[in-house]
Amino acid sequence: MTIVNSIFNWINYKRIYEIDLYREHAREIQEEVLFNLLNTAKGTEWGEKYHYGNTKSWESYKDRVPITRYETLEPLINRMIQGDKNVLWPGVMKWFAKSSGTTNAKSKFIPVSKESLDDCHFRGGKDVLAIYYRNYPEASLLSGKSLTLGGSHQVTNLSNKAYYGDLSAIMIENLPFWTDFHRTPPTEIALIPEFEEKIAQITLTAIQENVTSLAGVPSWFLVLLRYVLDYTGKKNISEVWPNLELFIHGGVSFEPYKEQYKRIISSDKMNYMETYNASEGFFAIQDDPSSPDMLLMLDYGVFYEFIVAGHTEAKYPVTIPLWEVEIGINYAMVISTNGGLWRYLIGDTVTFTSRDPYKIRITGRTKHFINAFGEEIIIDNAERAIKQACAATGAIICDYSAGPIFMTENQTKGAHEWLIEFNTLPDNMERFTTVLDKELQNLNSDYEAKRYKSATLERPHVLAVADGTFLQWMRERGKVGGQNKVPRLANNREFIDGLLRIHQNIELKSKCG
Repeated sequence: MTIVNSIFNWINYKRIYEIDLYREHAREIQEEVLFNLLNTAKGTEWGEKYHYGNTKSWESYKDRVPITRYETLEPLINRMIQGDKNVLWPGVMKWFAKSSGTTNAKSKFIPVSKESLDDCHFRGGKDVLAIYYRNYPEASLLSGKSLTLGGSHQVTNLSNKAYYGDLSAIMIENLPFWTDFHRTPPTEIALIPEFEEKIAQITLTAIQENVTSLAGVPSWFLVLLRYVLDYTGKKNISEVWPNLELFIHGGVSFEPYKEQYKRIISSDKMNYMETYNASEGFFAIQDDPSSPDMLLMLDYGVFYEFIVAGHTEAKYPVTIPLWEVEIGINYAMVISTNGGLWRYLIGDTVTFTSRDPYKIRITGRTKHFINAFGEEIIIDNAERAIKQACAATGAIICDYSAGPIFMTENQTKGAHEWLIEFNTLPDNMERFTTVLDKELQNLNSDYEAKRYKSATLERPHVLAVADGTFLQWMRERGKVGGQNKVPRLANNREFIDGLLRIHQNIELKSKCG
C-alpha cells in the first residue's frame, strides 16, 4: 500500500494546500463564494427580485435579502418540484432531499443541484479522505471497502420531472460507477426502505468483505454492529473486520456512544472522524484527531452568516459574517448555497473554538432546548453533563431525551425530566442524578441560578426507561434508520409523554409475562 498511498497523497497535495489557505484567506474565500453565488443566480426569479446583478458587497446582500426559513421558500420549492425553471437556482432542479430533521414532523424537500452535489457533498467526501491521509499517511483504507449505512428513502418520483429521497440515496444515484468497487453494500441493499431488513441484508453482504471504514450515524450504526456480532457469534467487531481503522460519523453527538464503540471495537488502530453533513450542505470536518472541533469548510459553495442564539425570532435578526464571529458565543447558522437556499436559517447552533483557522462545535438546534423557567439549557450542556454523570457512575447510555415538568397545584416548583435508556445502569442512580445536576450548574449560570436553594427548579427527575423504548418510539414516528435523530431536548412535553407511554407499555407487558 506504500506506493498507492504515495500516489494518493501526491494527488491530494494541491487540495490540502488549498485547505491550509483557510487560515490566512478565510474572508477572501468566503467573499468569492458569495459573489459567485450571486452572479450564478442573478438571472433567476429570486435573483432578479433581490437585484443580485448589482449586489457588490455582503452588506448590501444582507440589507436586500431577508432571512428565510423552509416555510418562506416552500411555495417556490413546490413550483420547482413541478418543473418550473430558474426559480431559486438556474435551470430545472431534478433532485430533492427529503429532510429528516427533528424540528418539524412535516416533510421538507431540500433542492439538490448538480453544483451542490459536485462542489459540496462529493467534495466533502473527498476532503475527508484527503485530511485523513494527511493525518495518517500509512493508512490502509484503500485496501478495502467502506461500509455505509444511509437513509431508508429510495429515490421516488415527486412529480413527472423531479425525484426525492434521503440525501444518501440521491448521492448513491449520482456517484460514478467505479465507486461501487470501494463501498458496500451494493445499491439495491443500501436503499432497502425497511431498516430491520436492511441491516440483515447488509450483514450478510458485508461480513464477506474486507471492510476498512464505516460511515454513518453513531446511534443507528451501533444497532447494525450489534446485529453483526449476534449473527457471527463474535465478541468484537475487530474479529469480523480485522483491517477496520476508521468510523466517519455525524448527525448526532458521538459523546454518548463513545464508550460503547470502544467496547465493541477494541482495536488500537481504530480512528474516529466527525463530519457536519446535512441535506442542505456539507459544512465541516474534524481535521485534528486530538480535538473534537471541526474545521469549517469555506469553499464548498456555501456562504455563512451567524445570529447570536436566542435572537432568531426577532423581526429583523442581526447577522454577522464569518470574519466577525467571536470564540465561545452560541450562534444560529445562516447559509446561502449553490442549491438555491438564500440566507436560510438551517436550525443548527454552533460555537467557534478557533478563528485561526475557523473551527466549530455543534451545540444544538434552535428549537431544541429547555427554557421553560429561564434556564436556557442547550444540547451541548446536556451532552457534557451526561458524559460526566456516566464517568462518575460507570453508566453507558443508549439514548436519552429531556423536557420540563411544569408547575401545577401539586407541583409547586419546576423540574426537568430525563428519560434515559441505559446499556449499563449507573452503579448509583442517586449519584448519577447529582452529578448530572451539578455539572449542568457548572456549565450554565442560568440553570445554576434557578437551582439555587431549589428556589425555582428541583433537582432533575431521572428515569431509566425500558430497553427498546426509544427504538419503538422512533418506529412509531416513521423515523427509524438513516439520518433520523432522537431529539435530546424539548421545551414542552410532547416527546417525553410519548416516550413515557411506550416505556409503561413495555413494563406492563413484561410484568404480565
